[in-house]
Amino acid sequence: MSDPSRRELLRTGVVLAASAAATAMSRSALASALLPLPGATKTKHVVLVVFGGGVRSRETIETPANVPNLMRIAGQGVLYPSTRVVNNGHYGAAMSIFTGVSESYGIRENERPADPTLFEVLRRDAKLPASDVWLSTSGSDQETNYAYSTDPRFGGRYGANLIGGEGVFNAEFKAVVAGEKGLADPDPRQEALLARMRAAIDTPLPAADGQGVGNDAEATARIEQYVLEELRGGTSEISGLGANDVKALRVARNLLAIFRPRLLAVTLRAPDVAHGSFNDYVSAIRRNDEELGALYDAIRRDAELRESTALFVLPEFGRDRDLNARRGLDHGDDSDELHKVALVAAGPDFKQGRVSTAEVASIDVCPTIAGLFGVRSSTARGGQLPGLLA
Repeated sequence: MSDPSRRELLRTGVVLAASAAATAMSRSALASALLPLPGATKTKHVVLVVFGGGVRSRETIETPANVPNLMRIAGQGVLYPSTRVVNNGHYGAAMSIFTGVSESYGIRENERPADPTLFEVLRRDAKLPASDVWLSTSGSDQETNYAYSTDPRFGGRYGANLIGGEGVFNAEFKAVVAGEKGLADPDPRQEALLARMRAAIDTPLPAADGQGVGNDAEATARIEQYVLEELRGGTSEISGLGANDVKALRVARNLLAIFRPRLLAVTLRAPDVAHGSFNDYVSAIRRNDEELGALYDAIRRDAELRESTALFVLPEFGRDRDLNARRGLDHGDDSDELHKVALVAAGPDFKQGRVSTAEVASIDVCPTIAGLFGVRSSTARGGQLPGLLA
């Protein structure tokens, strides 16, 4: 079966327009309907990819040649081409996806959110163990804040396991485990590097009250062994434009295969190179799409994951309508191209080959995923995605 073109997908959307109009709910009604999704009976695993860095629809669903894998996934699921975002700063906009709240954090801010994240909601309310909830980032300091909030009802004891591609999977750390003596060498520098690596996989810490909501000893040992195997492999040698995004996606692929997490999120940011070069921006999109395709194919090849895994992909926001003086693209003109992006959702409980004409929002992703796990995100302000379930 050939992959559907964007024209074919959008033509499907026109057919759906009448029924969508008849069943559309207001944003306020959606926000009050954050209930579990009883029709989602097959979904056991969810992968959420924040195609970060600011990515316009013009270079994705409107130019299918740039993103053949994203279009392939859309053909197997539901495409929401009118997905609204509010914040046009990377940090606040991406955080909004994880909290379900239109966060107002600026581009330079670096603090944890006050609103609980999807990770915390699932850890606490769906009672998922730490080893079932993961976040793979491209490595910036801000991205570490996505793991958990400052909400005293939630917080670090319910946070995601965090692995950042930058600072862990690099040549420096690979040197620690290279060769037969890599782990046995008592050199103080190597011990310091190993300590940093162990600190990276100790997120979240066990609860202070000893309830053990963090990773138990067995899970921690498995995680450390995984990290060491990644370091011995080729992940640390990935280089070039967007290398950290590639690492984050490749790490996510391996995490999914080895640990079978219930929720796995990946945050990317390489396309922000658009500020200085439109061509590099397009190259970063294409490279990320290639790795996204490898992740999707790995899911499809796995008999268990193929029948139980839902995949959500969306940017945190778009980019300006026009090129800047450097022939790049900024993100501050308040245009539709900045504030309207494309969301793709594919999974065993979802409709296939559909284009939704409904206007949705990036903050709808958090309560929708929570609903797939049978819980509601009480603080989220978004609603569940309409027309998603088959």
